[in-house]
Amino acid sequence: MDKADEKNTFEKIYDVVKQIPKGRVATYGQVASLAGNRRWARVVGYALHVNPDEEHIPCYRVVTKDGNVSAAFAFGGANRQVELLKAEGVEFSDGRVVMEKYQWDTPWV
Repeated sequence: MDKADEKNTFEKIYDVVKQIPKGRVATYGQVASLAGNRRWARVVGYALHVNPDEEHIPCYRVVTKDGNVSAAFAFGGANRQVELLKAEGVEFSDGRVVMEKYQWDTPWV
């Protein structure tokens, strides 16, 4: 593969986030692992904060391992992230996503 054809870290992260099914969520660590390095969880947050295409890269589907939404959600704050997830049928309990029911099942991680 040619250097020009290689994807950078953010592009790898965006490719993973695009695959999260509607009505499901993934954790920062889960996205990091799928993108190639389980230690990139913070990098996932940085990438999502500068999401260049919110219409096609559903960054609102990424939450903490405990199901918390981001207080710094780049496209309208935590309330907007909750609204978007609820619109897809994702349920919350005590302000957190019910992870047992809605976490994207990626057994290869």
